[in-house]
Amino acid sequence: MLKVAVLISGSGSNLKALLDEFNDPAVADTDALVRIVAVGSDTDAPGLVHAEAAGVPAFVVRPGDYDDREEWGQVLAAALQEHGMNTGPEPTLVVSAGLMRILPPGFVREFSPRLINTHPALLPLFPGAHAVRDALAAGAVETGVTVHVIDEGVDTGPVLRQARVEILPGESEDELHERIKQIERPLLVDTVRAIAAGELTLPE
Repeated sequence: MLKVAVLISGSGSNLKALLDEFNDPAVADTDALVRIVAVGSDTDAPGLVHAEAAGVPAFVVRPGDYDDREEWGQVLAAALQEHGMNTGPEPTLVVSAGLMRILPPGFVREFSPRLINTHPALLPLFPGAHAVRDALAAGAVETGVTVHVIDEGVDTGPVLRQARVEILPGESEDELHERIKQIERPLLVDTVRAIAAGELTLPE
Protein backbone atom coordinates (compact mmCIF):
# COMPACT_ATOMS: atom_id res chain seq x y z
CA MET A 1 0.00 0.00 0.00
CA LEU A 2 1.20 3.49 -0.86
CA LYS A 3 0.75 5.83 2.10
CA VAL A 4 -0.06 9.36 0.93
CA ALA A 5 -0.09 12.68 2.76
CA VAL A 6 -1.73 15.68 1.09
CA LEU A 7 -0.83 19.34 1.60
CA ILE A 8 -3.44 22.04 0.92
CA SER A 9 -4.13 25.75 1.41
CA GLY A 10 -7.63 26.20 0.04
CA SER A 11 -10.85 24.39 -0.83
CA GLY A 12 -9.22 21.00 -1.21
CA SER A 13 -10.93 19.90 -4.43
CA ASN A 14 -7.94 17.75 -5.40
CA LEU A 15 -7.82 16.34 -1.88
CA LYS A 16 -11.49 15.37 -2.11
CA ALA A 17 -10.88 13.65 -5.45
CA LEU A 18 -8.06 11.61 -3.89
CA LEU A 19 -10.14 10.71 -0.83
CA ASP A 20 -13.13 9.73 -2.95
CA GLU A 21 -10.95 7.48 -5.08
CA PHE A 22 -8.71 5.85 -2.52
CA ASN A 23 -10.24 6.01 0.97
CA ASP A 24 -13.19 3.70 0.49
CA PRO A 25 -14.16 2.57 4.00
CA ALA A 26 -15.29 -0.76 2.53
CA VAL A 27 -11.72 -1.55 1.43
CA ALA A 28 -9.35 -2.71 4.16
CA ASP A 29 -5.88 -1.20 4.37
CA THR A 30 -4.41 -4.60 3.56
CA ASP A 31 -6.28 -4.61 0.25
CA ALA A 32 -5.86 -0.93 -0.64
CA LEU A 33 -3.45 0.18 -3.34
CA VAL A 34 -3.35 3.73 -1.95
CA ARG A 35 -4.49 5.25 1.32
CA ILE A 36 -4.54 8.94 2.27
CA VAL A 37 -3.18 8.85 5.84
CA ALA A 38 -2.80 12.56 6.68
CA VAL A 39 -3.69 16.04 5.48
CA GLY A 40 -1.61 19.10 6.31
CA SER A 41 -2.19 22.79 5.69
CA ASP A 42 -0.43 26.11 6.21
CA THR A 43 -3.70 27.75 7.30
CA ASP A 44 -7.19 26.93 8.52
CA ALA A 45 -8.12 25.86 5.02
CA PRO A 46 -11.76 25.13 4.21
CA GLY A 47 -10.60 21.93 2.51
CA LEU A 48 -9.71 20.41 5.88
CA VAL A 49 -13.40 19.50 6.21
CA HIS A 50 -12.83 16.79 3.59
CA ALA A 51 -10.23 15.16 5.83
CA GLU A 52 -12.57 15.36 8.81
CA ALA A 53 -15.44 13.84 6.83
CA ALA A 54 -13.19 10.96 5.75
CA GLY A 55 -11.79 10.40 9.23
CA VAL A 56 -8.26 11.27 8.12
CA PRO A 57 -5.95 13.01 10.63
CA ALA A 58 -5.27 16.63 9.76
CA PHE A 59 -2.91 19.28 11.08
CA VAL A 60 -2.05 22.94 10.49
CA VAL A 61 1.49 24.34 10.57
CA ARG A 62 1.38 28.12 10.07
CA PRO A 63 4.52 29.78 8.65
CA GLY A 64 3.86 32.91 10.70
CA ASP A 65 4.45 30.95 13.89
CA TYR A 66 8.14 30.41 13.02
CA ASP A 67 11.19 32.60 12.54
CA ASP A 68 11.83 31.62 8.92
CA ARG A 69 10.74 29.31 6.12
CA GLU A 70 13.29 26.63 6.94
CA GLU A 71 12.06 26.33 10.52
CA TRP A 72 8.49 26.10 9.24
CA GLY A 73 9.60 23.40 6.83
CA GLN A 74 11.27 21.43 9.61
CA VAL A 75 8.10 21.47 11.71
CA LEU A 76 5.98 20.55 8.69
CA ALA A 77 8.34 17.66 7.92
CA ALA A 78 8.17 16.44 11.51
CA ALA A 79 4.37 16.50 11.39
CA LEU A 80 4.41 14.37 8.24
CA GLN A 81 6.90 11.95 9.76
CA GLU A 82 4.53 11.47 12.70
CA HIS A 83 2.11 10.03 10.15
CA GLY A 84 4.65 7.63 8.67
CA MET A 85 6.11 9.67 5.84
CA ASN A 86 9.70 8.49 5.21
CA THR A 87 9.88 6.64 8.54
CA GLY A 88 9.08 3.02 7.78
CA PRO A 89 9.39 0.30 5.15
CA GLU A 90 6.16 1.22 3.36
CA PRO A 91 6.39 3.43 0.26
CA THR A 92 5.11 6.97 0.88
CA LEU A 93 4.21 9.97 -1.24
CA VAL A 94 3.59 13.61 -0.31
CA VAL A 95 1.19 15.40 -2.65
CA SER A 96 1.11 19.19 -2.76
CA ALA A 97 -2.47 19.68 -3.92
CA GLY A 98 -3.10 23.41 -3.78
CA LEU A 99 -0.52 24.31 -1.15
CA MET A 100 0.04 27.97 -2.00
CA ARG A 101 3.60 28.21 -0.70
CA ILE A 102 7.00 27.32 -2.05
CA LEU A 103 8.37 24.53 0.12
CA PRO A 104 11.79 25.32 1.62
CA PRO A 105 14.90 23.50 0.36
CA GLY A 106 15.39 21.43 3.51
CA PHE A 107 11.86 20.07 3.27
CA VAL A 108 12.29 19.28 -0.43
CA ARG A 109 15.54 17.42 0.22
CA GLU A 110 13.80 15.35 2.90
CA PHE A 111 10.93 14.12 0.72
CA SER A 112 11.79 14.57 -2.98
CA PRO A 113 11.41 12.76 -5.36
CA ARG A 114 8.46 11.25 -3.46
CA LEU A 115 7.00 14.75 -3.40
CA ILE A 116 4.73 15.83 -6.24
CA ASN A 117 2.71 18.86 -7.27
CA THR A 118 0.06 19.88 -9.79
CA HIS A 119 0.53 23.01 -11.88
CA PRO A 120 -2.06 24.66 -14.18
CA ALA A 121 0.09 24.87 -17.30
CA LEU A 122 2.15 22.69 -19.62
CA LEU A 123 5.52 23.05 -17.92
CA PRO A 124 8.11 24.29 -18.67
CA LEU A 125 5.74 26.92 -20.07
CA PHE A 126 4.25 29.40 -17.59
CA PRO A 127 5.79 28.44 -14.26
CA GLY A 128 4.98 30.37 -11.09
CA ALA A 129 1.89 31.50 -9.23
CA HIS A 130 -0.01 33.09 -12.14
CA ALA A 131 0.21 30.40 -14.80
CA VAL A 132 -3.34 30.77 -16.12
CA ARG A 133 -3.12 34.56 -16.28
CA ASP A 134 0.27 34.34 -17.97
CA ALA A 135 -1.00 31.92 -20.62
CA LEU A 136 -3.86 34.26 -21.49
CA ALA A 137 -1.57 37.31 -21.53
CA ALA A 138 0.79 35.51 -23.92
CA GLY A 139 -2.04 34.81 -26.35
CA ALA A 140 -1.57 31.04 -26.07
CA VAL A 141 -4.14 28.89 -27.85
CA GLU A 142 -3.70 25.98 -25.46
CA THR A 143 -2.46 25.31 -21.97
CA GLY A 144 -3.08 22.43 -19.60
CA VAL A 145 -2.01 20.82 -16.37
CA THR A 146 1.20 19.15 -15.25
CA VAL A 147 1.92 16.73 -12.44
CA HIS A 148 5.60 16.98 -11.58
CA VAL A 149 8.17 16.15 -8.93
CA ILE A 150 8.97 19.08 -6.65
CA ASP A 151 12.64 20.00 -6.63
CA GLU A 152 14.38 23.05 -5.16
CA GLY A 153 13.39 25.30 -8.08
CA VAL A 154 10.00 26.81 -8.84
CA ASP A 155 8.04 24.36 -11.02
CA THR A 156 11.30 22.97 -12.43
CA GLY A 157 11.11 19.34 -11.27
CA PRO A 158 10.74 16.36 -13.62
CA VAL A 159 7.39 16.16 -15.39
CA LEU A 160 5.41 12.99 -14.66
CA ARG A 161 2.21 13.53 -16.63
CA GLN A 162 0.50 16.29 -18.59
CA ALA A 163 -2.90 16.96 -20.15
CA ARG A 164 -3.74 19.65 -22.66
CA VAL A 165 -6.59 22.17 -22.45
CA GLU A 166 -7.66 24.35 -25.37
CA ILE A 167 -8.04 28.04 -24.57
CA LEU A 168 -11.43 29.21 -25.81
CA PRO A 169 -11.83 32.64 -27.45
CA GLY A 170 -12.73 35.35 -24.96
CA GLU A 171 -12.76 33.20 -21.85
CA SER A 172 -11.71 34.72 -18.55
CA GLU A 173 -8.93 33.64 -16.25
CA ASP A 174 -11.46 32.16 -13.81
CA GLU A 175 -13.30 30.28 -16.55
CA LEU A 176 -10.10 28.79 -17.93
CA HIS A 177 -8.79 27.89 -14.48
CA GLU A 178 -12.04 26.08 -13.68
CA ARG A 179 -11.80 24.02 -16.87
CA ILE A 180 -8.18 23.17 -16.05
CA LYS A 181 -9.26 21.96 -12.60
CA GLN A 182 -11.74 19.59 -14.21
CA ILE A 183 -8.79 17.93 -15.98
CA GLU A 184 -6.38 18.29 -13.06
CA ARG A 185 -8.31 16.14 -10.59
CA PRO A 186 -8.46 12.91 -12.63
CA LEU A 187 -4.90 13.42 -13.86
CA LEU A 188 -3.63 13.62 -10.28
CA VAL A 189 -5.66 10.57 -9.21
CA ASP A 190 -4.35 8.56 -12.17
CA THR A 191 -0.77 9.65 -11.48
CA VAL A 192 -0.93 8.60 -7.82
CA ARG A 193 -2.47 5.28 -8.82
CA ALA A 194 0.24 4.70 -11.44
CA ILE A 195 2.98 5.43 -8.89
CA ALA A 196 1.41 2.99 -6.43
CA ALA A 197 1.04 0.29 -9.07
CA GLY A 198 4.64 0.66 -10.25
CA GLU A 199 3.49 1.80 -13.68
CA LEU A 200 5.15 5.19 -13.23
CA THR A 201 8.65 5.32 -11.79
CA LEU A 202 9.77 8.39 -9.90
CA PRO A 203 13.26 9.70 -10.72
CA GLU A 204 16.08 9.02 -8.28
